[in-house]
Amino acid sequence: MTALTADHAAALGGPDWLAARRTAAVARFATTPAPATDLEMWRYSRIDRVALDTLQAAGPAPEGDAAALAASVAALDPVATIVLVDGRLAHCDVDQAWVSKGLVVGRHAEVVADGAHFAALEADEELDRFALANVAFGTDAVLVHVPRGLDVDRPVVVVEWSEGVATVGFPRITVVAEDGAAVAVLEVQRSAPSAPLTVPAVDLVAGRDARLQFLTLQDLDPATDAVGTLVARAGQQATVRVGVAAFGGRYARQRLDARLDAPGATVDLVAVSFGDGDQMVDFRTCQDHRAPDCTSDLLFKGVVDGRAHSVYSGLIRVRPGAKGTNAYQTNRNIKLSDDAWAESVPNLEIENNDVRCSHASTVGPIDDDQRFYLESRGVPPEAAEQLVVTGFFDEVLDKLPVVGAADHVRSRVADKLARSAGA
Repeated sequence: MTALTADHAAALGGPDWLAARRTAAVARFATTPAPATDLEMWRYSRIDRVALDTLQAAGPAPEGDAAALAASVAALDPVATIVLVDGRLAHCDVDQAWVSKGLVVGRHAEVVADGAHFAALEADEELDRFALANVAFGTDAVLVHVPRGLDVDRPVVVVEWSEGVATVGFPRITVVAEDGAAVAVLEVQRSAPSAPLTVPAVDLVAGRDARLQFLTLQDLDPATDAVGTLVARAGQQATVRVGVAAFGGRYARQRLDARLDAPGATVDLVAVSFGDGDQMVDFRTCQDHRAPDCTSDLLFKGVVDGRAHSVYSGLIRVRPGAKGTNAYQTNRNIKLSDDAWAESVPNLEIENNDVRCSHASTVGPIDDDQRFYLESRGVPPEAAEQLVVTGFFDEVLDKLPVVGAADHVRSRVADKLARSAGA
């Protein structure tokens, strides 16, 4: 285990392009202030409880766990399975028939000679210390590259397991779908109670007419914190669908930026979350329209129970040249207990008059009329609550990327409700 310092970053090795990115990230990491809740991007959060600078970098991935983790997702029939343990590559299995068609899955530093598509760290990037730390101290970034015109009909699955004591892991996934390509990627996040923090990052790049789907199933241990960043870039006439299902973690934060970079791009963002106990789920989103005639649609639904908290803060940004924009943002929340708390803050920043934009948010208890209707027809109260909550989520579940994921999410919702009923 090693402290998060410039010397540690320099000792990680790798090709020249990766060392240069690390050096740039370390310099910005050292000068970027620690996050504070009086800053807008961290308002309402629990970031003051996340002690990044007191943790050590995780060591090499231990042997023995990877096979079981890979087997846990085998039912999805993935075209490729990657296992990262504390951010370190522990398993990589790719269907060779797809490799022969041009699919590339592996360590970014090994499969790309020039660092193409790796985090560029442009000067105008609004990166926080956690995102910078991922670039500076991450070791085994994974690249999924789909060549032009290739339609991958089975999912790529990346399992991220965190278990280190007093350490932090920095898993990173980059997915590139070239012009006319199609791919679906599932990220599964799990952890042991010993893991204090994981800092994942995802970069999605969709070329012209590409179709890229990405889903995160966040099922961390309730003792683990997570501060993640996802950036999706959609090219001309590309379609990108991003989903998050968040059930675990102590403080689980996910920032999602959608950048519609070329005419005709479409990005859909969907999320379901269920916090209970003392959990906090924190979503920050930006739908950034940079080109004309693009469409973005966001639908996030969350439930909080016990003393759990949730935050949603989202921005629709329409830049001056982005005429013909269609941008929609909806956040709905249900409180199952009086002690639960949800904050919803939608925002618009529009610099073009030729647009159609809307935002809506609600926070409230379960619908008494729906519950009464069910109970009046003989449905027990606990079952009625479960039916109402499941129905509340159904609209999002039908939109989740990656075939077969909705059944797992429904199962986790049922688990949460059963725990609530037994509390």
